[in-house]
Amino acid sequence: MVIAVETHKIAYMALPKAGCSTVKAALAQIDPQASLPPEAERDVNIWHAIYPTRRFRPHRWEKVADHWRFCVVREPLKRLLSVYTNRVVDLRELHNSRRLRRAEEGLPLDPDPDFFFQNLAAYRDSASSVKHHVLPAWLFLGPDLDAYDRVYTTAEFPQLAADLSKRSGENVVMPRENRSAAPLDPESLQPQTLQALGVFLEAEYEYLNAFYPNPFKPGGRFSCASSLRRVS
Repeated sequence: MVIAVETHKIAYMALPKAGCSTVKAALAQIDPQASLPPEAERDVNIWHAIYPTRRFRPHRWEKVADHWRFCVVREPLKRLLSVYTNRVVDLRELHNSRRLRRAEEGLPLDPDPDFFFQNLAAYRDSASSVKHHVLPAWLFLGPDLDAYDRVYTTAEFPQLAADLSKRSGENVVMPRENRSAAPLDPESLQPQTLQALGVFLEAEYEYLNAFYPNPFKPGGRFSCASSLRRVS
């Protein structure tokens, strides 16, 4: 689903765990069609209720060809680590999975980060929340990032706020929404975990190569992990 502010001809495609709560909150400030409850009753869930995140569909994208179209991307490893810290630790969403609650599944509901990422495929297949947040970026943003008028990184939120202010004629502020309580340091992970993450993220780094170098490639920060035997 394309998130469109028709009054200002602005269109946004949201990527989970790439600041989408923050961007949606900003768009609601300039969208006359956004129906907001009193400020005291708002939480992060309200932005997703107003602007649901859906996967990219070409026919919907074509309908906003006359809009200023943008998206926000995030460093792939940081995005994936935040799935654990936010969805697993902070929100404890694995406890909502009926499949995971079955004893025969053998997957703990409160795994440590090494166990979670070394068994990420199993958690993805058992918990819909995990699946939604670890799906590759291209499924949400489409195959061609050049189709956007502007692609921002999460480090460029001040510039995005300025650009939205200029286009809308209103003062847009972007306080960070839905931050993890305690970010996970990849240096604390086991070498086998880093190796598994490198395999999982290989295509993601290729898709976003214009914005982020792959730290698992030779010469990268975690290149030593590539020499380990792959985790099954």
